[in-house]
Amino acid sequence: MALHDDRKEYVKGSLDDRWMNADPFVQFQAWMDEFRATGAEDATAFALSTVAANGDPDARTVLLKEFREGDLIFYSNYASKKGKDLEAHPRAHALFFWPSLERQIRVLGSVHKISAEESSAYFTSRPLGSQWGAAASQQSQPIASREAMEAQWKAIQDQHPDSIPRPEHWGGYAIRAERIEFWQGRASRLHDRIQFTRQPDQSWAAQRLQP
Repeated sequence: MALHDDRKEYVKGSLDDRWMNADPFVQFQAWMDEFRATGAEDATAFALSTVAANGDPDARTVLLKEFREGDLIFYSNYASKKGKDLEAHPRAHALFFWPSLERQIRVLGSVHKISAEESSAYFTSRPLGSQWGAAASQQSQPIASREAMEAQWKAIQDQHPDSIPRPEHWGGYAIRAERIEFWQGRASRLHDRIQFTRQPDQSWAAQRLQP
């Protein structure tokens, strides 16, 4: 199926180096606030790319739960496919794509687990059904049927009807940003790209990239 004619012009904004914030995380928050204000569903979703021990790349959508001091925080099952990838290669790429604003943000960095205390605090803030699901699922492992999965969930529910401790295999990760690129679509494919790179003294250096 040819898709040659599936195209559009990008006309909703521009990026001027003179008004970009010198701190990319301040700029990130400004763009995130704008996108959330549109009422978009799952506005914090991003594509997380990892590399397996054998070198195979992989990607999936996860939800950003916090960003602070140069870190992007998300949560997952540590024994999942992504968890094993990050154990083998503790680096990741995050892609936020916001087509309604004709924008995207790309983040590259190293990855580490956050503290058990912080993971537990977030876990207990989740709806109880989500807590049961996190405890019941052996994420990325095969299972015979949907019914078998629901039986695992029901067993956890029966064991912990009111509250459940955070499973050791579940918790948070932080992507420590080393490079952040802001992309704004422009007419005639002359898109704006401003890339920030973390320096040895932890400051940020910005440069414009060709589209």
